[in-house]
Amino acid sequence: MSQSLQGVASIADLRRKAQRRLPRMAFDYLDGGADAERTLRANVAAFDDIVWRPRGAVKFDNVDLSTTVLGQRLPFPMVLAPVGSSRMFWPHGEEAAAAAAGEAGTIYTLSTLSGTRLEDVRAAHQGTCWYQLYLCGGRDVAAAAIRRAKAAGYAALVVTIDTAVAGMRERDIRDGAPQLIERKLPDMLPYLPQVLARPRWLLEFFREGGIMNFPNVVLPDGPMKYGNIGTQLAAAAVTWADLNWIRELWDGPIIVKGVHVADDARRAVDAGAAAVVVSNHGGRQLDGVAPSLYALPEVVRAVGNQIDVLMDGGIRRGADVATALAVGARAVLVGRAYAYGLAAGGKHGVATAIEILRSGLERTFRLLGCSSLEELTDELYSLPAGWPAGWPGTTASSSEA
Repeated sequence: MSQSLQGVASIADLRRKAQRRLPRMAFDYLDGGADAERTLRANVAAFDDIVWRPRGAVKFDNVDLSTTVLGQRLPFPMVLAPVGSSRMFWPHGEEAAAAAAGEAGTIYTLSTLSGTRLEDVRAAHQGTCWYQLYLCGGRDVAAAAIRRAKAAGYAALVVTIDTAVAGMRERDIRDGAPQLIERKLPDMLPYLPQVLARPRWLLEFFREGGIMNFPNVVLPDGPMKYGNIGTQLAAAAVTWADLNWIRELWDGPIIVKGVHVADDARRAVDAGAAAVVVSNHGGRQLDGVAPSLYALPEVVRAVGNQIDVLMDGGIRRGADVATALAVGARAVLVGRAYAYGLAAGGKHGVATAIEILRSGLERTFRLLGCSSLEELTDELYSLPAGWPAGWPGTTASSSEA
């Protein structure tokens, strides 16, 4: 382990190290949510609801954590979620995260809003990569990115449907991100000390070229500039009709990300999606929506066994992964958890985050007396009142509510 990561025992430890290394603006971009951050906090707190009911006097030589997602066998049920602007957290951040995911045997998902060419990220990964799609720049620009992703060997397309506009990230405003990104003098002067306080990060950032463009969103005048994100997202909202032309260009699996309710889950099935991700964008879009864990049972019920159901939001421990699996997810996507590791220690930090979650999941299974995902039945946990009536694991009082 890198010396800078010694003593790290949890994702919270990686978060603290990331906070010490990054300027406030960069850390808050990673760490923050929309508006009052109610959903951001609720995503994490929701995992406190589950109560385990372990079986004692049970021992296994091996615990099988593997699962199947889109027909592919994974050694453990975790996929790295798309995290935009990862190059802000570490030099060649997307490549570093992809390499760590590949060495761990899991999938890396590249955001459209990456500071690194999708071809370079794909080359850094030893196995399967997914490409997350925004329609920034319009249909023709997105179509060009789809063709590039297909040619580079990305295995699935992740279409995000919850960004009709960018969420209101209050921390970014308070930190002066617009002024610093757009280099508005003298408006940016009050915000410079936070950046100058992290000289090592600043040197690495400028060695990478400074404020990045987005090389996978190629507009008529060149790669999209960083300051254009909000405008482009507002002009690029995905509708169900868009999935028709996307399907014409992409003959591989399509994953619909940002599903909260049964109706949208069914529409995704009707549109030919191979999987959905129950997600509220990490609490970064509409504040006040249900935490992903609460929304998961409704979506699982709506689609049954027709397609894979994945979930992201609030995963910080291996036991959280077990909870999501128990409630019905086939696998989880982790975003902030590995991004904290990336910001704390690059590729080694991502590998550390993955291992913290993987080993925590295995330990949870052993302590439950459970040797595989198939044995994670509703007899091993209970859920409180407020969960859907009759859902496996709910108490009698919640079934009556």
